[in-house]
Amino acid sequence: MTEAPAHEDEVFKMRRTFDASPDLMWAMWTQKDHLEQWFGPAGMTLVVKSHDLTPGGVFIYGMEVAGMVMWGKWVFREIQPTSRLSYVLSFCNEAGQPVRHPMAPTWPLQMLCEQTFSPAEDGKTLFESRSWPIHATVEERAVFKVGHASMTAGFGGTFAKLETYLKNVQGG
Repeated sequence: MTEAPAHEDEVFKMRRTFDASPDLMWAMWTQKDHLEQWFGPAGMTLVVKSHDLTPGGVFIYGMEVAGMVMWGKWVFREIQPTSRLSYVLSFCNEAGQPVRHPMAPTWPLQMLCEQTFSPAEDGKTLFESRSWPIHATVEERAVFKVGHASMTAGFGGTFAKLETYLKNVQGG
């Protein structure tokens, strides 16, 4: 079990250009007040339990829908303001202790996420994200790989919420 992906096709990748500056995009991903407004799939509300944007710091959040809350945790590894963010992601209980995915018992306990925010044309930002299971079994890595399509769909709704929120923040 290692932190490096066994194969590049196991890495879940996202790449999208947003109509916002890298500074604003960084704020969207790192400031509690912004995250609460858009983060999570469509129909879910984000509840922030703790947010410590420092290396080793923890962001614990709940995604609430229909009275049910699924908790998640980021443990920050690398923070390069406005350009790069790296963290270990896991499902957890409200106290922040890692737990199995509530609907997928063989989902990996931890994923490493690396995100970059790069200047693009016309003041826009190219957002790129890579994530993969760490300290995972062969079965857990396979389940994660099969989950790429559902993660793409979930982030589609999340990014639609982000784009709407960006327009509101920018007065458009």
